[in-house]
Amino acid sequence: MSRWKLALVVALLLLACLVGWRIYSSNAAPGAARARADAPVPVTVVAAKVEDVPVYLTALGTVQALNTVALNAQVSGQLKALHFAEGEEIVAGTLIAEIDPRTLQAALDQATAKQKQDAAQLSASNSTLARYEELKKKNFVSAQDLENQRQTVRQQEALVAADAAAVSSARTQLGYTRITAPITGVAGIRQVDVGNLVQANGSTIVTLTQVHPINVVFTLPEQNLDAVRSAQAADAAGIEIAALDRSDAHVIANGVLKVIDNQIDTSTGTFKLKSEFANADNALWPGQFVNVRAKVRTVKGGVVVPATALQRGPAGSYVYVLQADGTVAMTPVVAGGDAGNDQVLVSSGLAAGDRVVTEGQFRLKPGSKVQALAPGETPAPPSTEELAKDKGQGGEAQRRGGRRGGG
Repeated sequence: MSRWKLALVVALLLLACLVGWRIYSSNAAPGAARARADAPVPVTVVAAKVEDVPVYLTALGTVQALNTVALNAQVSGQLKALHFAEGEEIVAGTLIAEIDPRTLQAALDQATAKQKQDAAQLSASNSTLARYEELKKKNFVSAQDLENQRQTVRQQEALVAADAAAVSSARTQLGYTRITAPITGVAGIRQVDVGNLVQANGSTIVTLTQVHPINVVFTLPEQNLDAVRSAQAADAAGIEIAALDRSDAHVIANGVLKVIDNQIDTSTGTFKLKSEFANADNALWPGQFVNVRAKVRTVKGGVVVPATALQRGPAGSYVYVLQADGTVAMTPVVAGGDAGNDQVLVSSGLAAGDRVVTEGQFRLKPGSKVQALAPGETPAPPSTEELAKDKGQGGEAQRRGGRRGGG
């Protein structure tokens, strides 16, 4: 026999052995596995409830200070002292910083002296004018000299008025050396240290942010505009706004809607809203990101189910509903929005009392037989009799497979 014929025979023998082994393995599959495949799938089931459901719109918001003021020096000079602590809340009118006032104090003194000098000259001119008027009655002074003296008095009156303005300006400039808080707010990190030269309108000393109250700005899709405006018109007190942490685990603060922006952003198809929070406990901080929940209406007698029951497929949302025979049916539903407390409002597709699957859906298909469990309940372990039965079924399957293989 040639080598290639010998190799062909060996290959055919190996192939026959492989096919026989696969047939034997499939025939000898444990009956317990088949029994488990036909066993009910343990799932958590919850009944749909009827309740008054607040309808919320959700968005991501940014916390903004009600007012932010950057305190700049209005006059140039050396920073003499700082009277605040970084991070403390400063009351409006509190002295924050001082700039060396000596140069500006000298300018004020100079303007005051000039005013006094011109006032003395005006007084002398008025006396001369009074004498001229008496002498004119006796024709000892010409009418021209009298008129010239009157013009001199008017000029000196204007000069004294200008001196008064100069004194007021110098006093104002001197007042700028004492920088006070224009609002009540939290002081940030100081930008200039004592002893440095500061420039007028060029050196920010510190920034104050007003956090009581505080704003949260967020955006919503333009299709929600009518719902928001209707809710705002219906509630004079304002739409209720809740700020939640980034995980949506709990509410940080509660406030009201203050402003709906006057235009829609055409590039994003959204509109901006501003809400206000008392923030008495400083739970919100400028620049913080929060999840925003706006209550726009309340549905009376709405059907609600846990949010985990809602599944999404190519044809839309659906839930698995438990049937009377212990199987499940895939039921299309229309979700009506977030109902709070990890629940969703179902506008159509379910009735009160329908039992829906909330956990274990990944193992289900329409018609699957299930073992309904309450929330938090776990399926009981198999009994000794069931284990023995599964073992006996497996042994019987192996014996049947052996007999077929032997035949």
